[in-house]
Amino acid sequence: MKKRKETGLDFKIDKLTNSIENLATGEIFDTEIVRLTETDVKQIKRNDWQFNWHKELKDMSKEVYKLTTVNNPTIIQGLLSIEDKQDHIFMHLIESSKFNKGKMKVYLGVPGNLVAYACKVSVDKGYEGFLAFDAKSALIKHYEQTLLATHFRGLRMFIETSAALKLISQYFKS
Repeated sequence: MKKRKETGLDFKIDKLTNSIENLATGEIFDTEIVRLTETDVKQIKRNDWQFNWHKELKDMSKEVYKLTTVNNPTIIQGLLSIEDKQDHIFMHLIESSKFNKGKMKVYLGVPGNLVAYACKVSVDKGYEGFLAFDAKSALIKHYEQTLLATHFRGLRMFIETSAALKLISQYFKS
């Protein structure tokens, strides 16, 4: 049997913002994060996304969320797949939409917003904000610096309570 090569997440935190920020104008847009539905997934074209979100949505052990702006809830800015591990949340996938990647991206703050939401789910479930994920080795330092994540071993990283609360307060004013 061929051993499957482990790969970690490779999202970049471009900027920690309040919600998301238009790169060209600096304007801030309030966001909303809700569960992805079968209806939503119909608008997700596989060649526009790196990951197979249709498959992710069918996996009953995972919860898939979409990030939109409050003023335009039909345009998906980014997607997140998490799993409740009963004492923490595990982040399987995170991805910005095609138009929020690269030098010509429209909005800053999409990945940070999604990670903060995963931390918020952890707090809401009583897990004190603990969030784990696997990172590409080249991005471990980046996540330590931008998310205050801790490298555990191998590709595994985690965000603990104080770092989670900082991220949550950055994106969610409640």
